[in-house]
Amino acid sequence: MGTPEFAVAPLQAILEDGHQVSAVVTVPDKPAGRGRKLRSSAVKEFALKQGLKVLQPEKLRNEAFISELHALKADVYVVVAFRMLPAAVWQIPKLGTFNLHASLLPQYRGAAPINWAVINGEKKSGVTTFLIDDKIDTGNILLQREVPLSADETAGSLHDKLMVVGAGLVVETINQLATDSIQPKKQQETVDLKPAPKIFKEDCKIDWAAPGKQIESLIRGLSPYPAAFTEITGVELNGVCKITGAKFIPGAANGASAQMKIEGKKLVVSLVDGILEISQIQPQGKRSMPAIDFINGIQDKSQTFKLS
Repeated sequence: MGTPEFAVAPLQAILEDGHQVSAVVTVPDKPAGRGRKLRSSAVKEFALKQGLKVLQPEKLRNEAFISELHALKADVYVVVAFRMLPAAVWQIPKLGTFNLHASLLPQYRGAAPINWAVINGEKKSGVTTFLIDDKIDTGNILLQREVPLSADETAGSLHDKLMVVGAGLVVETINQLATDSIQPKKQQETVDLKPAPKIFKEDCKIDWAAPGKQIESLIRGLSPYPAAFTEITGVELNGVCKITGAKFIPGAANGASAQMKIEGKKLVVSLVDGILEISQIQPQGKRSMPAIDFINGIQDKSQTFKLS
């Protein structure tokens, strides 16, 4: 059971390990793009290429859907980036229903664990398989794998790392459940738990009064999607501008705070505690581009841009 690209790798790994996938459950096709044409999930597209049965229920409590699940007689359900399941579904298989979560539970329960780990400047993350219960990401842990974060980690690069590690962990979890060689462990409820709630637009706006390292982490944690943004005002450019690549250089600021300017082949912003060097930027109505391309498109390179 899954939807995005993150769920495709585990499905592929399950097939390559020789397991029989009786069905794939994913979301209904949805209209997308300017033409509003129906678009299938990444999981559905992969499943159809593999000749797998695909189920797309509108409602997970639908009696016909639940009856079909019973008829499949699957030993275990694997859930990766899907919807919250009702007990009538997750209680069906004899070996249980487990979820792959992109964090080291109990830390970062919620919809956006990858983004928040980078935003918060974590040094490590990982993946967890756990048995689903009636709450969100609280079930007994089966297996975990730790993954270190690099100094320039982005949400995109961490996504790709955890997708690969998670695919292997899913297969290992299935095999250990099948041989009854795994002991589920209750999650430890500590006082310093960090949540990973869904990210909304207001979470993506850059606060230029914040410390520089915090701003850099926000940009990396939202890159490439949904992307950190700012309002920009200048002679040649106005409007919303997304920033998806930047590096903070601590030290004395070299100008008025929250102003962006061109210094040779560099695009820099003065902060309260140093300088932010922008490497990737997307002005409103334009494509995302390297900073040097942005610079080349500016006629008056002595102008400054106010950020808010």
